[in-house]
Amino acid sequence: MIRYALICEHAHDFEGWFGSSAAFDDQSAKGLIECPLCATRAVKKQIMAPAIAGARKTVQDDGAAKTQLMMQAMGRIRRHVEANFDDVGDAFATEARAIHEGRAEDRGIYGQASPAEVRDLVEDGVPVVPLPPKPPEPSKLN
Repeated sequence: MIRYALICEHAHDFEGWFGSSAAFDDQSAKGLIECPLCATRAVKKQIMAPAIAGARKTVQDDGAAKTQLMMQAMGRIRRHVEANFDDVGDAFATEARAIHEGRAEDRGIYGQASPAEVRDLVEDGVPVVPLPPKPPEPSKLN
């Protein structure tokens, strides 16, 4: 496996793992690589120093900065869903099943479902994913 440092057209840095250099080139040509923050497919490799076995890292990763970046990305996902999908409230399981079975208009929805309802949807092959939680109020952060 090869780890590449990648960057998108909006200067978002991230990394990707590929089976070979050719695998990256193939996936890139097919438009299969996208930025996890903004979903653009205009992604390229960054210049990287080779990893040398036995070398020690002198700089520690900033866990707080990575956490903040992840929280921002999850907030963007949630805002996108809330702005572009239909909120069906507690009828989510019923509506998701109806869309999956072709009995309702095919569209993006979000809402609430019990753990049992979600388990039944997944077991029946209905594609569902959890929506990221609402970000905490800035006044409630440490």
